[in-house]
Amino acid sequence: MMYQAYQAHADLMWPLRTMAKAALPVLQHPDNPWSALDGQRKLVAALHTLTLSEVTHKRPPFGIDGIEVDGKFVEVIEEATHVAPFATLLRFRKVGAPTQPRVLIVAPMSGHFATLLRDTVRTMLADHDVYITDWHNARDVPLSAGRFGLEEYTQYLIDFLGVLGPGAHLMAICQPCVSALSAVALMSEDNDPATPASLTLMAGPIDCRINPTAVNDLAVTKPIEWFEQNLVCTVPWRFAGGGRRVYPGFMQLTAFVNMNKERHMTAFREYYKNLVLADAEKTGDIEHTRKFYEEYFAVSDLPADFYLETVRLVFQEYALPKGELMFRGRRIDPSAIRRTALLTVEGERDDICAVGQTLAAQDLSSKLRPYLRTHYVQPGVGHYGVFSGSRWKRHIYPMVRDVIHSAE
Repeated sequence: MMYQAYQAHADLMWPLRTMAKAALPVLQHPDNPWSALDGQRKLVAALHTLTLSEVTHKRPPFGIDGIEVDGKFVEVIEEATHVAPFATLLRFRKVGAPTQPRVLIVAPMSGHFATLLRDTVRTMLADHDVYITDWHNARDVPLSAGRFGLEEYTQYLIDFLGVLGPGAHLMAICQPCVSALSAVALMSEDNDPATPASLTLMAGPIDCRINPTAVNDLAVTKPIEWFEQNLVCTVPWRFAGGGRRVYPGFMQLTAFVNMNKERHMTAFREYYKNLVLADAEKTGDIEHTRKFYEEYFAVSDLPADFYLETVRLVFQEYALPKGELMFRGRRIDPSAIRRTALLTVEGERDDICAVGQTLAAQDLSSKLRPYLRTHYVQPGVGHYGVFSGSRWKRHIYPMVRDVIHSAE
């Protein structure tokens, strides 16, 4: 009943949030004679803060309308290259751009939408033809679409690479590193012509036995039955995916917020205070906070099968590094990878996927020649700093770009 209780609360708050959104344009209108009064500024700030705290279930826009390529502005158009029940293969087509290496970015299915990688996509677009796995919210996927577990996730990557065709490149961030390595191993073993020319694994849990983090420790403190009984819910029938068992995005968000509760509370206090002050110098801080939480509070439900299998096989049983991960009766064997260049990237201060966990992919790909292997640890960054922010752009991206272009 947890999902129903959450939805009932959201429904009760809907009228208040709707009235707040409707009132703001009136209260902030330049002809409003009371807009400069202290009391009204506080009211406006409170209404903005209330609307910002709303948890939504729709993917925000990527908002990448164009980028600069070789000193020229190029228009970017989002195109749905292939649509499947649980994901869309989304391409960021650059109008009139020269031919560049095709890269499939695999976004994590971890309670947020693929737009969490907006900064990653924008950076990659300068030198690549970029595609991304735009995972659908499981509560919007009807039961008729069937199950979606770890094997289905891996199959989606194989299918999407087949759509891109020979010579493409694969780049996985965080959670999907396990499926990305598995997909390339299977395709290599099958001599699939669409086997990617390079594989980039960034901050992913290939072997969680190495330098376990608090996240890893939490996963082994309870049996898998506990996760199923306490964290899996059924989608209410009012939604397209009614009746589907999911790990709700709002529960994942709650867990993330509780990990840094004081930081989030401080951020909202500062947001309110800056709005009241109406200081032009704080405009940048206000906008940064707004954009962050609009993205952070947009949540996506995970299919229960995928969530439970990931917890059990990746975080509890360490199936891939132990040589026990199966795909439709076949054992995943990364040593089958012979021709795909492998880059692994880690963040020195990553408290989700610690140093060494992604590097493990290099040892598992034991038949890969040394010149096809590259590993890099970025000093001074945590998990998100591996694929977003200034150090990603200045230090990590050039290495990613060089590995991809060298494999062309």
